[in-house]
Amino acid sequence: MPADAAPASLHAAGTPLADSTEQGLPIPQRYWAMLVIALALTLAVLDSAIANVALPTIARNLHASAAGSIWVVNAYQLAITISLLPLASLGDRIGYRRIYLGGLILFTVASFGCALSTSLPTLALARVVQGFGAAGIMSVNTALVRMIYPPAQLGRGVAINAMVVAISSAVGPTVASGVLAVASWPWLFAINVPIGIAAIVGGFKALPLNPGHESPYDYLSAVMNALVFGLLIFAVDGLGHGERFGWVAAEALGAVVIGYFFVRRQLTQPAPLLPIDLLKIPVFALSIGTSVCSFCAQMLAFVSLPFLLQDTLGFSQVDTGLLMTPWPAVIILAAPIAGVLSDKVSSGWLGGIGLVAMTVGLLLLATLGAHPEPMQIAWRMALCGAGFGIFQSPNNRTMLSAAPRERSGGASGMLGTARLTGQTLGAALVALIFGIAPQHGPTIVLYVAACFSAVAAVVSTLRVMQRVNVQAA
Repeated sequence: MPADAAPASLHAAGTPLADSTEQGLPIPQRYWAMLVIALALTLAVLDSAIANVALPTIARNLHASAAGSIWVVNAYQLAITISLLPLASLGDRIGYRRIYLGGLILFTVASFGCALSTSLPTLALARVVQGFGAAGIMSVNTALVRMIYPPAQLGRGVAINAMVVAISSAVGPTVASGVLAVASWPWLFAINVPIGIAAIVGGFKALPLNPGHESPYDYLSAVMNALVFGLLIFAVDGLGHGERFGWVAAEALGAVVIGYFFVRRQLTQPAPLLPIDLLKIPVFALSIGTSVCSFCAQMLAFVSLPFLLQDTLGFSQVDTGLLMTPWPAVIILAAPIAGVLSDKVSSGWLGGIGLVAMTVGLLLLATLGAHPEPMQIAWRMALCGAGFGIFQSPNNRTMLSAAPRERSGGASGMLGTARLTGQTLGAALVALIFGIAPQHGPTIVLYVAACFSAVAAVVSTLRVMQRVNVQAA
């Protein structure tokens, strides 16, 4: 095991965790379980990507305004963000399989509701329900992977997850365009139903059971968590859309005040909903910091690059899509390799090397000349994707294996929360920079993204210095 993986197989009292899946599932059940994981995760990630492409069509069909149609996306993201940690905590108590399959069933039913929606309010409501289902899938996804794979091969399972996310994100716009070319927008959601049913049936047969524990669930903390993250999202969204400063400030202040009491309450809990106990583990905390900064850098780049390519460099929409494809495409290739390496090499070094490569790629994109050749852009995109792919799988593996086994749900939920926090911060910074410097905004944003990527590289390498008692994850 890499030297930056923390002890993860002991209870707080030091007794071994009684779990029949501690050494992973036998083959071929392992493969069937990962197929179920991949199918459900594809649905959850794909549905976020395809909705963005379909917004104009949905708005016209439902006679809604462009601003109002944004809630088709926002409702989904909001529901995921506010429920990710509560569902992860619940998974620690009642079992990850129950949360996962419950979320998958809810997602499938809600997808059918989205397909039948005839107005924007009903569609937005169905998307909220769908978001809660997606949160059930995402919150305990990597916790289940930890049960499916033996500790020595955990990096491979985490790499498959990263690859599925990258593929789903990359093909989302293409899938949406293809469906809309031959059918109406409700089919974007209807196609989830048969895939969801297949995953549900497979999940009941293949996914492992874990016993959970009997400690009472902290409902007040769940409400406070929803208020904190909900207010933060509304404040960030308001900042990006130019709402009155006083209202945005009030939302941000409300999040800070409630957050203060929320954190104080978590300090008194033996298994807190916000995993402060895990953040006391240096390797885990550094991995979270690396994740937030890197996803912030990626979001900064993803939002600003289309403006750079189209408005500044004069490429068409089709050309822009093709030029950005190398980034996620190379992640698909790099993630499995990095996952295998993470079982043998310190993720601190792997993450640092990958993020340095990403930083260099971002700087090269920011310094493109006035008339670059497409190949000059493509290889810079590929460098960024390779760097991100090398970082992501080892970082996720370390986050997961650094937590005690009975707190895998909390670690899994925090993994998703770190990603969403980084992406939300990145989107807010793009809006802020574009508002201050609209003419040179895309270039400035890329420099800022490079700074965040460089900070992430430094934080990643700090994990190498952590000396831990190496035991089986």
